[in-house]
Amino acid sequence: MRADRLVATLLLMQARGRVTAAEVADELEVSVATARRDLEALSAAGIPVYPQSGRGGGWSLVGGARTDLTGLTAPEAQALFLLLGSSSDRSAEATSALRKLVRALPATFRAEAEAAGRAVLVDPVGWGSPARARQPWVEELQGAVVRRRQVTLAYRGRGGESERIVDPWALVDKGERWYLVAGTPAGRRTFRLDRIVQLVVEDTPAARPDDLDVAGIWESVVDEMEERRSRVTATVLTTPFVGRVVQDRFGRHAAVVGTEADGRVRLEVGSHTARSVAEQLAGFGSAVEVVGPDVVRAELAALGAELTGMYGGVSGPR
Repeated sequence: MRADRLVATLLLMQARGRVTAAEVADELEVSVATARRDLEALSAAGIPVYPQSGRGGGWSLVGGARTDLTGLTAPEAQALFLLLGSSSDRSAEATSALRKLVRALPATFRAEAEAAGRAVLVDPVGWGSPARARQPWVEELQGAVVRRRQVTLAYRGRGGESERIVDPWALVDKGERWYLVAGTPAGRRTFRLDRIVQLVVEDTPAARPDDLDVAGIWESVVDEMEERRSRVTATVLTTPFVGRVVQDRFGRHAAVVGTEADGRVRLEVGSHTARSVAEQLAGFGSAVEVVGPDVVRAELAALGAELTGMYGGVSGPR
């Protein structure tokens, strides 16, 4: 968990005085890019951490090589707890790390630091969504990533179930799903954890690129997936209020492209198929007019015919 790493990074800087991103990466068994992002996150959060370039440079805590965590000021301690203490699904290990950090702070700072940790709560579950359950295989794969061990997966994909040996690089928690980014003989691949049927962590070392940039890799994965999810676009007209609801429904696949003389807004919306676009628009009824393309209008007409055939004989309340 990132909270654990940030605290561990601070403790490492306390012990050594000055560290490089490579040293942090080696000590915490993460990539150099991840270590650098963690150091930058500490600095951005207001922790007195600063880089020094050149020979013999690295990252240091302001105040000298022997400055420890008790050298934090009250605002700095609050900034750290706001950064680490805001998640409703924080792990038990992260909670334990925060308790240890509290004990390392001066007594005068502890109350405000603990209050800062409770000041903001991040609830990852959307309205009307079921409680988020811990997905399987997370702990096993976290251990494999950290210890750099290959894993054998029994995976259920679109083509059926298959078994493969992969080099786990990183885990990604996105929305309601977890993903494994891994190296395979065919190159980089992404696996959904809820499609893993069985998993065995092997004793064989896993290969991992020295310049691994997980954030960059995941950005390209997201771009590729979102492009697939918006292959069919439609132009619609509606009121500004309903337009905002449509944008919320389609997310990044909806954009206002103009305003009509009658005050209605013109939007472009997209999804992976014409049927999917129609299904998402059908619930708006006549509040949304689909200008085109005809394939989406035809799907809406087909949906209307299906509903009429099923419910046409049902009389409404009198």
